[in-house]
Amino acid sequence: MADRTHALSFGAAAAEYDRFRPTYPVEAVRWAIGRPPPAEVVDLGAGTGKLTRVVRVAGYQVTPVEPDAGMRAQLAASTEGVTPLAGFAEAVPLPDASADAVVAGQAYHWFDRDRAHPEIARLLRPGGCFGAIWNHRDDREPWVAELSRIAHGTPDNRGTCEPEPTVVPELGGLFGPVERTEFTHRETRTTESLISMLSTRSYFLTASPESRARIAAEVRELTATHPALAGRASFEVPYRVIVFRARRA
Repeated sequence: MADRTHALSFGAAAAEYDRFRPTYPVEAVRWAIGRPPPAEVVDLGAGTGKLTRVVRVAGYQVTPVEPDAGMRAQLAASTEGVTPLAGFAEAVPLPDASADAVVAGQAYHWFDRDRAHPEIARLLRPGGCFGAIWNHRDDREPWVAELSRIAHGTPDNRGTCEPEPTVVPELGGLFGPVERTEFTHRETRTTESLISMLSTRSYFLTASPESRARIAAEVRELTATHPALAGRASFEVPYRVIVFRARRA
């Protein structure tokens, strides 16, 4: 499991997280769930409800589970029709076989997998899917690669919460084969909203004031001088939406 100091660093920036973090394409969410609506879905590490809301828009019933009180409060304030539960992926306050699918958006890398996998399997009905979804900035775009270098300090330091898109998680004998696919989407940003988006990441929230100021200054320099961005009031950030899913064995 990743450092829980980082995992629980988001609550202080819950409103900014909800406003500036990217959303998820509906088609990626439907693929992760693995069956058509209506179905009952549990959203683990639900944060402020970014994924929860897309699950609802796609026509599913959803129960969000989130350990951070600040994030739960923001989720409740910004997401109609759901009541977030306090809990971790390793200890979910729901009965056995209570879900047709379990999903995690930008959260699976925080889980203690040895404990979370049996808990997820316990929640799932036979044949139900577990789907893990990440928005991953598309570093194949040169200016985005430079943005990542700025955010993480050096080209070799990707940060603790940037998943490697090619690594297939090992879920063990409780699940069938793991499938992987990708989707794409783009979100419009300005320089300041781009900085605000970076400011919701754990590496920024746990950084020193000096490091935060450096990141903000270098992002402003990037958007002012890079040929793809200079002189533009707004621009699109491309994302690869990486999705893994497996069915309960």
